[in-house]
Formats: sequence, structure tokens, C-alpha cells
Amino acid sequence: MDFNEYQKLASATADFTGRSPEYKIMYSCMGLAGETGEVIEKVKKVMRNNNGAMSEAEREAIKQEIGDVLWYLSQVARFCDIAFDDAAKANVEKLADRRARGVIRSEGDKR
Repeated sequence: MDFNEYQKLASATADFTGRSPEYKIMYSCMGLAGETGEVIEKVKKVMRNNNGAMSEAEREAIKQEIGDVLWYLSQVARFCDIAFDDAAKANVEKLADRRARGVIRSEGDKR
């Protein structure tokens, strides 16, 4: 499955009937922040409780949360009229350029 296919399938599960464009993007951004926090919490507990050793159950729970992050992220892209594939490709190109210029570990957006 590619990113655009995922975005299309994920969007079919989104029900924003009667909601304004502002609501749709804000709701998606808030969901993204919340689900990202859930990934971080699960990883934190693996570090705290197991010194980083991850059980299959913990790995599955993290995978589920990553899926939720992906869903919300696809909707943010959708409501910004950005094809998910385009965002992924642009990110890989940006990172490859930074690596080639030796600034991958630098700071700032414009490097």
C-alpha cells in the first residue's frame, strides 16, 4: 500500500459531516497530538519498566498507536490539500539533501 492509497482508505472512515474546514483541520491536529503522546507514553513505560526491552504485546500496542498517528496525519494532509505521497517524497528528498550537505545533525528548519 502506498501513502496515497492509505490516505484514501483512511479518509473513508472519517466522518466530518456538517463540520467547517477549520474544525476538520483543528480536530485532526489535536488528534495527532494526542495519539503521538500515546506512542510516547507506551515507549516511556517500556523504558521505565523494562529498561527498553519490549514484549510482543507492548510492540503491538505501540504499532496500534502508530497507526492512529498515521490516520490523523493523513487527515491533516488531506485538509491541507496535500497528497500523502507528496509529503513523504518531499521529506525523503529533504533529508537526503541534508545528508549530502553534511547538515543532517544540524539545527533549524532551513539548513
